[in-house]
Amino acid sequence: MAGLNPQTPTPRALTVHSQSRVLEVSFSDGAEFRLPFELMRIYSPSAEVQGHGPGQEVLQTGKRDVELTALEPVGNYAVQPTFSDGHDTGIYSWDYLYFLGAQQDQLWADYERRLKDAGVERDAPMPQKAGPSCGH
Repeated sequence: MAGLNPQTPTPRALTVHSQSRVLEVSFSDGAEFRLPFELMRIYSPSAEVQGHGPGQEVLQTGKRDVELTALEPVGNYAVQPTFSDGHDTGIYSWDYLYFLGAQQDQLWADYERRLKDAGVERDAPMPQKAGPSCGH
């Protein structure tokens, strides 16, 4: 999912709406998505969030009010956002942005289920990590 699939439509416009905290993306196939910064942050494609393999995902909490402080292009295939909580290691390819937009309802439902299963509130602060980080 992280690479660029040649069949995936490409973005025609990316608009950051800071006040409503959404990234508006218009694609070449006519699809338009409004991606909440929170959704982008909790589903970051980074190793810090996704882990280094299946089952190693880290449930993100306390991200409802996260802001997008920067959005940098990565080649012709992706963008790298910086979030107000300091997270800046996720590279969002065009196909991943399209996936987030197209699957947004299911992703929110999955997130709510994962929160419930973990017995954690959406706005709970992230637990502090002990020891050295994995460098991501």
